[in-house]
Amino acid sequence: MKFMIKKCIHVMSLIVVCPLFLLYFALKLFPSSNSFAAFSQFLSLFPGKLGNFLRGAFYRLTVKDYSQDSFIGFATLLSQANTTIGQGVYIGPQCNIGACIIEKDCLLGSGVHILSGKQQHNFTDLQTPIRDQGGTFTPITIGEDTWIGNGAIVMANVGKKCVIAAGAVVTKDIPDFAIVGGNPATIIKMRK
Repeated sequence: MKFMIKKCIHVMSLIVVCPLFLLYFALKLFPSSNSFAAFSQFLSLFPGKLGNFLRGAFYRLTVKDYSQDSFIGFATLLSQANTTIGQGVYIGPQCNIGACIIEKDCLLGSGVHILSGKQQHNFTDLQTPIRDQGGTFTPITIGEDTWIGNGAIVMANVGKKCVIAAGAVVTKDIPDFAIVGGNPATIIKMRK
């Protein structure tokens, strides 16, 4: 019975976000529009389970891949549509998620930032403002069953079954089964 109720709520959520999706699709025709981030910001403001269902319905229609049994908390922003959210993923409140692949069963605490790689901004030309120098967005992979603590910043790939300490700044790829912490994050020990 519980499964059927949840299924009905998912379907109703899809119906509710359809007008938003159509507007998003229309705005996407304009190359200078960053409508995905704007819609993500708008949907992040809906609290509780209702907000999670609405965000999930919209992301199922717009991102690369989104598992409907995932949870995205209040005030969490997805800034890139080039994102994959696997089965059973929990993303806490007030996170900022760039282009990434978050594999199944990952847990992200509050205030986690996953950047779209380490080279989002070029800054080598001193004659040109940094904002005009562009950059490269690279999807980051977070391996399955990984836990990322509150306030961590991730700008490199993280292996499977890792633990990233709260407040850690991940600047280099992390191997499978590692427990890391610090700024920059270093391996504290291995889980296996």
